[in-house]
Amino acid sequence: MSLAVTTEQQELRATVRRWLADSVPMARVRELMGTPTAFDPAIWRGLGELGVLDLAVPEQYGGAGYSVQELAHVFDECGAGVLPSPLLATLGLALPLLLATDDEDARARHLPGIADGSTVATVAWLAPGAGWDSAGRSMSVTGRKLSGSASTVLDGMSADLVLAVAGTGDSTVVVAVDPTAPGVTRAPQPTLDQTRPLALLRFDDVPCTPVGTGAHLLERALDTAGVLLAAEMVGGAQTCLDASVAYAKVRRQFGRPIGSFQAIKHKCAEVLVELEGARAAVAYAAWAAAENPAELPAVAPLAKAVAGEAYFRAAADNVQIHGGIGFTWEHDAHLYFKRAKTSLVLFGDTGAHRRTLADRIGL
Repeated sequence: MSLAVTTEQQELRATVRRWLADSVPMARVRELMGTPTAFDPAIWRGLGELGVLDLAVPEQYGGAGYSVQELAHVFDECGAGVLPSPLLATLGLALPLLLATDDEDARARHLPGIADGSTVATVAWLAPGAGWDSAGRSMSVTGRKLSGSASTVLDGMSADLVLAVAGTGDSTVVVAVDPTAPGVTRAPQPTLDQTRPLALLRFDDVPCTPVGTGAHLLERALDTAGVLLAAEMVGGAQTCLDASVAYAKVRRQFGRPIGSFQAIKHKCAEVLVELEGARAAVAYAAWAAAENPAELPAVAPLAKAVAGEAYFRAAADNVQIHGGIGFTWEHDAHLYFKRAKTSLVLFGDTGAHRRTLADRIGL
């Protein structure tokens, strides 16, 4: 086992970093925040041309055949730039859900579209007003018709494909739905982080096609999504720490840089300690997802929990260190703070993930 970053992975990171700086600077991020979907098809096409969208799709479905380890590096860089895109919904949730199914027809039907960028996909399972473990409680499948509703659907307004987790009798099933079909109603939901839009979806006898059976499919997808979200949070936390240190070197008070004061030094040092712990946890979890899936159920919630705490602390301290300008709309610190807070609770907060870890290892 090796967690060292390979030369190929370093080149991948550098390529994504350059593309983000050129194509999606902060000015463009702010523009997209003001739109209903925060989705730009040109950015999505750019990610496809960059080779990001097909990176972890198996070769037989038109992909490059890489793993979660490579995707984690992409998510790290995208988190550093607070990229508004359906990456988490499509590659973090829908892709692993499709890969977890044994339905070869479903894979062959949907994976090529994800690989070539023609399909923005998402997963719907959360019952309105319920917790993150409410899969199958608010939607039902009768015959091949889906009815019910799901809230907090990532990029639900811009998705071309919805994989809905529903109940049928005593079973949990996953079905594919065209969100533009008659009987589907989509409405945007208010969210703290305008760069990550959410939607409420309602289905009224909507035609659907089966993808797989069993609650374990969503569980596997959520484990992978948690690892990739954790990687994204590590990237955002690093950007916050870098910004804090850079500002502390140039902002002067009482005739000296504020970085020379012990209080500021301690904040930055403590963030660094938490960040490096999170980085190690994410690297190991990404390796487990790629090379040792049996270990993923234990390490995925751990990575999500520690990365969430590290990012939120880094983002909050970044606002504090920047002082009077740190909480203004014009400064970028609040964009990271909002992303950190929403990411912390996405798929369950830190406490929920620690309880999941304890249950899975038998504590």
